[in-house]
Order: sequence, then structure tokens, then C-alpha cells
Amino acid sequence: MSICGLFGSTENLLYLFKITVLSSFDRFPSRNYARTVIRTVNRGYCGGGGGGGGGVGGGRKLICYRRDNNIAKCRVFSTEVPGTLLNGDVPGPPPVLNGKKESTTDLFEAVSDDLLTLNKNLQSIVGAENPVLMSAAEQIFSAGGKRMRPALVFLVSRATLALAGLDELTREHRRLAEIIEMIHTASLIHDDVLDESDMRRGKETVHQIYGTRVAVLAGDFMFAQSSWYLANLENLEVIKLISQVIKDFASGEIKQASSLFDCDVKLDEYLIKSYYKTASLIAASTKGAAIFSGVANDVSEQMYQYGKNLGLSFQVVDDILDFTQSAEQLGKPAGSDLAKGNLTAPVIFALEKESRLRDIIESEFCETGSLGEAIELVMNSGGIERARSLAKHKADVAIQCLQCLPQSAFRMALEGMVKFNLERID
Repeated sequence: MSICGLFGSTENLLYLFKITVLSSFDRFPSRNYARTVIRTVNRGYCGGGGGGGGGVGGGRKLICYRRDNNIAKCRVFSTEVPGTLLNGDVPGPPPVLNGKKESTTDLFEAVSDDLLTLNKNLQSIVGAENPVLMSAAEQIFSAGGKRMRPALVFLVSRATLALAGLDELTREHRRLAEIIEMIHTASLIHDDVLDESDMRRGKETVHQIYGTRVAVLAGDFMFAQSSWYLANLENLEVIKLISQVIKDFASGEIKQASSLFDCDVKLDEYLIKSYYKTASLIAASTKGAAIFSGVANDVSEQMYQYGKNLGLSFQVVDDILDFTQSAEQLGKPAGSDLAKGNLTAPVIFALEKESRLRDIIESEFCETGSLGEAIELVMNSGGIERARSLAKHKADVAIQCLQCLPQSAFRMALEGMVKFNLERID
């Protein structure tokens, strides 16, 4: 059963989708979609790929999972891209980020009690109707993680309380943080299935322990359960905001799958995909928190822009680290996204200068050592430096969005989150 199957079988979940408008596939930049699908279906397994990328079989793996999950049959539609995605700059001089290096432990200290309460509630909120699904959920929850997204919910919630004349978090604030973490966790379970990952945060992945079928159902179950709790918040604006995120996840995966090994992919398409896969949930987290504080619309919109630009910066930094960190630091081979044909910001920038890189990628690394050569071309072409500038630009925009908040430890922590992200590539 797929996500679509679960959502279509529950009256309450169907309601969530009725309140959002499903747009058609023609909203995708679909220049390459049909060609890519046909090429993927017909492409054989291409071994080789030196430089740590041996046995790259992206084509075969892609069509296998698309059959297993019935993507076409489910008709997961594209979503409308926010008009400010590429031009979301906020007027004013860019801030200067400096000072001591941050850690998430320090940044989250201001909401540490809130996070402790969240950790206690997470497993119980999943529900215990099915012991196998509950066990699968416990596996990934117990693996820990930074809880960045719920921490952002708590930080924005507390940073905006004074603006609304509130003294303490509401029940809706806390439930929103729990819902956001459940949705994020569900997406990780599904990502691990698609990527065939064996480890997550130092532990075996759900599908490695329980098998692919249970892992997919566990992720579906958590999406469904989070949507049920979301509906019971009875705030139509937040329901529409968060249910859009679930659609964005599917749209991002389809968008990525439809552009593998496509050297004509544009930077704006990459940013749209990054928004779907990463920034959408973060933006919804920060805006939803502001909405439940009851602040003015312009403040909640600034919180949305903060989350969106932080999320985009975060994804660009992750994509840089895929080239600059060692396999031991990454927990996976360096250049693994490139090996799968997923072309990220450093590669897109490098392709503007290196024609040889296009030849290697379009050959899908069939020659021994070709992946290592491609990584070297990206590193030496200025692609990393330009991607770093892009990450810093998005970070500056995020910081600027916080000027509507009063000075507090919570605002400082939100600024620190942006700084912490950039320090990963300094």
C-alpha cells in the first residue's frame, strides 16, 4: 500500500486533501520528463564507476522502486512553487555572521525543556494499534537526532509570544512540534528505502530490520497519524500549510527522479527541488509556530521566509559536504549523489565551465575511474566556491527576516541556527 492508498482510504485524511488544490503535471518544468522515464526504463545496469562509485545502477533501482510504489498509478501531483522562491531577498544590507562556533546543544538550550517533553511524547503519539509499526517507529525515534525542526517550532513560538501578549506555549504549539517531527521521520523512513540505506544515525534502518514492505507501511502510517493529529488542531490555515508539505515531498522525489543524469538541469530547478525536499517542511514549521502565537500576517510570512531560506541554505551546504567531507564523516561514499545522477549546486556550477564533466555524467560513469575524475573536475572548477556563496546568500536572507522579532535569547538562537549551518563548510 502506498501513501496515496492510505490517504484515500481514510475519510479524515481525504478531507485534508480536499482543502488543498492538486495541480497538474504540466506545472513541472517537464522538458526532460518523458525522455528520462523512457531512458530509465530501457537503460541496462552500468557497472564500473571508479573513484568510489563502483556499481552505479541508478536506472535499474529507480524503475524498480517506481513499480513497487506505483508512483504513476498514485498520480502524485506537482505543487505550485512559491513565487518568492528564487527572488525572496529582503531589502536591507546583508548581516555579518561572526563570533564563536555554535553547536546545536548550545542553540537548543533555550528550549531544552520543551524538547524533553517532546521526546517523551513522540512514541506515545505514534499510537500502539499495531505492534510491528510501533516497533518500527521506536527504532528510528530511539536513534536520536538533533530534533532541529521541532526545536525551530519552539524557538519561533517563544520568540513570537511577546508580540501576541502570551506568556506560555499553547497546546497547539506543542502538538505542531510533534507533528512536524513525525512527518520528518516518516520521510526519512521512505528516503532510506529509496536510497537503499542500511544505517541511519548509527543504527540499522527500519527497512533493513523489518523489510521494505513494513518500512513503507510504517512511513505511510506515520504520515497518516500525523495528518490525523493535524486535522484535530482545527486551524484551516495550518492544516493547508502542513498538508502541502506532504505533497511537496512526493513532488520533490518525482522531480529528482525525472532529471537524473540531466546535464541541462538549471539552478532554479535545483532550488525548486530543494524546496520540495527540504525547505518546505522547515518553512511550514516556522510559519505554523507563528500562526499559533497569533501574530500579524506579515510576521508569520517573515517566519516562513526565514524557514524557507534556512532550509535552502541547509540543503546547499549538505550538497557541498557530499564532495568535501570524507566517506567516514559522511557515513557514505563521497560524491554519492553524483554517482546516482542527482546533480546538485556544485555540479551545476561546474558544468558551466567543464565540458568534459558533461561527457562523463551523460555516460553515467560506465568507465572505470570516471566518477573520481568527475569529482575532481567539480572540486577544481570553482563549483564548490560558487555553491558556498549561494548558501551564504540564502543565509543572509534568512537572518534579515528575523528583524521583525524582539531581541531575546530565542531570536539569538534562530540567528545561531543559520550560523551553525554555514560553519559546517567553513
